[in-house]
Amino acid sequence: MKDKIRQIIERYEELGDIMQEPNFASDLKRMQEISRERSNIEKRLPVFKKYLDTLKVIDDSEEILRVENDAEMLDFAKQELTAAREYLPEIEKETQILLVPKDVNDERSAILEIRAGTGGDEAGLFASDLYRMYKYYAESKNWKIEVMSINEGEKESLKEVIALVSGEEVYGSLKYESGVHRVQRVPETEAQGRVHTSAASVVVLPESDDVEIEIDEKDLRIDYFRASGAGGQHINKTDSAVRLTHFPSGLVVSCQDERSQIKNRARAMKILQSRLLDLEIQKKQTSESSARRLMVGTGDRSAKIRTYNYQQGRVTDHRINLTLYKLEQVMAGDIEEFITALKQADLEKKMSYRE
Repeated sequence: MKDKIRQIIERYEELGDIMQEPNFASDLKRMQEISRERSNIEKRLPVFKKYLDTLKVIDDSEEILRVENDAEMLDFAKQELTAAREYLPEIEKETQILLVPKDVNDERSAILEIRAGTGGDEAGLFASDLYRMYKYYAESKNWKIEVMSINEGEKESLKEVIALVSGEEVYGSLKYESGVHRVQRVPETEAQGRVHTSAASVVVLPESDDVEIEIDEKDLRIDYFRASGAGGQHINKTDSAVRLTHFPSGLVVSCQDERSQIKNRARAMKILQSRLLDLEIQKKQTSESSARRLMVGTGDRSAKIRTYNYQQGRVTDHRINLTLYKLEQVMAGDIEEFITALKQADLEKKMSYRE
């Protein structure tokens, strides 16, 4: 473990030297990658140094006990050795956790996509409930949430919403939310009180930096059309909506919520870049089979990950078999317990694999 830490510290110093190079800022993509890597190491350095210092105290104290004759020095060395040995298991465990490979994308902001699934109008209402839940959660974390695209249904339901969630380590928390969320409840329109099961899908993508994913204009088809839905007279008179078709990937992105064609295009491009970055990440994970095996729920987005049962007031996460009987609080944005448990399960799985 000492050798691994020293390699990381050497890498940190190497990255610092690279950042001092005269032409460092000329390549924006490389600059962002190196800055992100160095920042990731810098956050872990204090713990690594405490671990190395503790080992040094143990070595130095043992050396003094072997060669020293002075009673005062011997007594001092014994005290130092006892304290260091007692502290070692704690700092050793903390160090082991920080040595587990971290997703380099965790510190990014994220694109949150929610779509109504099976269940008709009730699925649209549930999609709206989920968006409200994440909005409240983002507010509790002091994150900024901005709607980039929205397709509303009837009775306050949502067919689809795409939002940018900006803040510190947004993707690292929300990435575990990707998958199918299922609700079991009696719809307001159900006269006989029968429980219906509906679903909505959630996809969380790491936000792409503008220079990170380069898109050749030749690979794009850009269509402009009139927006549909709420928006007054203007929305029906101007071709402000934008649809981007990316030929190499087959991805299609539409935005129509802004009155400005330019703003809609910029938003659509941001979503497209993040989806392309996500494709790159998935390809890398597929090629690294061990990484795919270690994933806790972020791999198969068609998998059912959580059930919200209104009759029993419970929410169950099926990946870690965690059930909380606090549905109202969860729907009001209190999902930290799920996210913390999923992070811990992910960490434990990775640590057990390393062993």
